[in-house]
Amino acid sequence: MGFLVVLLALPVGTLRAQTVTARGLDVYLLAGQSNMAGRGAVSAEDTMRHPRVWALGDGLTWRLAYEPLHFDKPDIVGVGPGFAFGKAMADADSNVIIGLIPAAVGGSAIESWRPGEIHGQTHSHPYDDAVSRTVRVLTEHGGTLRGIIWHQGEANRQTPPAEYRANLVALIARFRADFGIPDLPFVAARLAPYFVENNPGADSINAVISAIPALVDHTAVVDTDDLVDKGDGVHLDASSARLLGRRFARAMIELQKERE
Repeated sequence: MGFLVVLLALPVGTLRAQTVTARGLDVYLLAGQSNMAGRGAVSAEDTMRHPRVWALGDGLTWRLAYEPLHFDKPDIVGVGPGFAFGKAMADADSNVIIGLIPAAVGGSAIESWRPGEIHGQTHSHPYDDAVSRTVRVLTEHGGTLRGIIWHQGEANRQTPPAEYRANLVALIARFRADFGIPDLPFVAARLAPYFVENNPGADSINAVISAIPALVDHTAVVDTDDLVDKGDGVHLDASSARLLGRRFARAMIELQKERE
């Protein structure tokens, strides 16, 4: 097997070369709202770098990943599932470097994840920003987009299920079309039970999410039934976020096996 040198920029602007197998840099897009971005308390284990897990910063600079990965709401962002996902993917294949592209936006409804839409709380364009950053970094730095993990739905708890279903199916198709990968693996997480219990309508959103693999090929759903909040009834605590990340990884690996 041949070898490929991938140049990754460190935070200070220097470059370091890492030699990896020809599969090179496996890139994953992390999308959704606050439970993907992360709101868990950061502890020492969340800041320990993995030598083969990198994250794209606020600009287009790669850095060794650590929590918090996201920057949607800098004053409150914390531990999400992304870093644990990246470490699990790296540990499953020692021949690759994992590149994580944080793109989640706290409070964003699925309607914000359309071309041209703006999210008022953060004055950002969730879909446009996610796609443009991904395309630019792949073009300028190389790598292969290998999948998307998605955790969203709390903001749409009062949305009619049929409407949410149509929006989610359209979102997956749009991502795949814009990235030019018609079978790009897409893994979604159900809303956690503590949120469903206290928010009428959230159970209907979960039913839609659960049904996605039956509607769209190369998709999977991960369970959240045993996850707990950090005390606010909305956001996963750090331990639950890490566990969710590992579940995302297991589901992603199974989807990728189906494509081989």
